[in-house]
Amino acid sequence: MNHLERFMHVMEYKPVDWVPNWEAGVWAQTKARWAEEGMDIHSENWDWFTGSFQFRNDPREFIKLHSGMIPPFPTEVLERNDRYEIVRNSKGIVTKALLEGSIGQNRMCMDEYLSFPVETQEDFDALKKRYIAKNPTRLPAYWEQFLLPGWEKRTHPLILGENCSTPGFYWMMREWMGTEGVCYAFYDEPDMVHDMCAFWADYLIELFTPIMDKIAPDYICINEDMAMKSGPLLSPATYKEFIFPHMRRLVDFLKGKGLKYVIVDTDGNSEPLLPALLEAGVDGIWPIERASDDQDPMFLRKKYGRALRMLGGVDKRELAKGKEAISHHLRSLIPLIEDGGFIPTVDHTVPPDVSLDNFRYYMEKKEHLLRFEFDKI
Repeated sequence: MNHLERFMHVMEYKPVDWVPNWEAGVWAQTKARWAEEGMDIHSENWDWFTGSFQFRNDPREFIKLHSGMIPPFPTEVLERNDRYEIVRNSKGIVTKALLEGSIGQNRMCMDEYLSFPVETQEDFDALKKRYIAKNPTRLPAYWEQFLLPGWEKRTHPLILGENCSTPGFYWMMREWMGTEGVCYAFYDEPDMVHDMCAFWADYLIELFTPIMDKIAPDYICINEDMAMKSGPLLSPATYKEFIFPHMRRLVDFLKGKGLKYVIVDTDGNSEPLLPALLEAGVDGIWPIERASDDQDPMFLRKKYGRALRMLGGVDKRELAKGKEAISHHLRSLIPLIEDGGFIPTVDHTVPPDVSLDNFRYYMEKKEHLLRFEFDKI
């Protein structure tokens, strides 16, 4: 079997010789720790998504579309002293960040969000001008001449969007207004929220159409991050009223063009929203964050059956506990591997409390799990 056949067979609950081996990446601090523990982090082989990594990952290919603002906001330092800096970033978001330690991705603390680019309908109307789908720079350069022939002959999964990162509806509203702003807007500015959701569906459909008219990718992962540990950040009724009609419209467009699977990426406990997602035509979720309530893939399989495909579900906390805990945890996933519709990965990127030795052991034992060599785990 080739890599595309394996993916399709797993998603269709058909027999495979092995389950795809994928991981999403590590924290910057994890990479630094592993360097101290002997890994050559300066090697070019750090592409988690295509398989070119120092641990074996099966190949995937991503259609790299630029869905963000064109032009972006100019980055501007608004205030800086010896303790913190206040910056307006390229998305128009103003943040306050401590200067202790490293800057950027290496920062060990979250920035404080001070303001967002959208507070009124007028703000959003102005922002729309930065999202012109027909801008030719949004598509890969010369994709029809150089990339399309390879896509048509592919033997590995082809994903619509760059590195599993097509922004969804809640995701974008949070970037435009902030989490608190969106929560209030559902009640105080419902017409604007409806406009945002309709606009984003229209925009993505227009952005995807040139690609989808030529090739049908195998799946898309729509980022939402619309849940916390104990539950979603919006109720199922709110989701059904505002987001659901446009998610269904987007899914209908994609599947009407031949795309096979729609995956939704959300951290936290999204379980109360799963009926609405499935009704909208979504096929699966990632990453099944185990620290959150009701995010046990065995529980989800029993409740939703084979209608719900799952990616993720490996508890990152177990990887920090040592080899015995890792083996025990992986053995608990055997029934799902046997059933299908499940691709195990760490439930998000790997944090720095996971040693290089433990991660190596995890990848070694996961290889046996994926190849149905259960006695070797």
